[in-house]
Amino acid sequence: MAATYLLRFDDLCPTMNWTVWRQIEAALIDAGIKPILAVVPDNQDPELVVEPAQERFWEEVRGWQRRGWTIGLHGYQHRYEIRCAGILGRNCYSEFAGLSYKAQLSKLRKGLAIFAREGVRPDIWVAPAHSFDANTLDALAHCRLIVVSDGYSVLPHSDARGLLWVPQQLGRFRKLPGGVWTVCHHHNRWVAQDVRCFREELDSYRGRFSGVAEVVRRYSGRSEKWVDRASARLMTIARMGKLGISV
Repeated sequence: MAATYLLRFDDLCPTMNWTVWRQIEAALIDAGIKPILAVVPDNQDPELVVEPAQERFWEEVRGWQRRGWTIGLHGYQHRYEIRCAGILGRNCYSEFAGLSYKAQLSKLRKGLAIFAREGVRPDIWVAPAHSFDANTLDALAHCRLIVVSDGYSVLPHSDARGLLWVPQQLGRFRKLPGGVWTVCHHHNRWVAQDVRCFREELDSYRGRFSGVAEVVRRYSGRSEKWVDRASARLMTIARMGKLGISV
């Protein structure tokens, strides 16, 4: 099976980099790609204040969802309250990992309540800083938010909680022989050259993109295999730099 790619954009909120986003949005529409958009329900992170707040933000989000784009619940306020790397061990700070189940469930419910108030359906969970733990997963299952955008396996799979893991392995495009690969972008830091490179990459990988809805249809109920565990281990080692490479 040839490699297929999902695109994910993190940190969408009223004060994001709208100048760059408009160019990205146009490129995605031109290419017919349905990305994952990780939306912060109630941003309180000053690092995400890039431009003046867009008053029509939630109208924009509803429009993206009507277009068939996947809206992710990106935490609650994007505030890192605790030093905990969580399950993946990727970043040693978190909005969720390390907190009690009750505290995490409360955060999830508050974020979901904002989405509901604004008429937005959460399709997938995107943890701020990739940091979450078993309590997070239990709370997600309780809230019936059952698709998780994270992990390093080669293919999506369902776990014992009934959560479908859609792996998020890459921070840039790489030509790979097979598997399902999510490329995560943080456009708030982009400049004009980044947008040009992005357009070139969309052309280069044309015909290789998929969307979350298609992935869910194809892989929901697939159990984790040894190859998933092995690939996750290798990519974790690679990210730690032990092999001298970066994914």
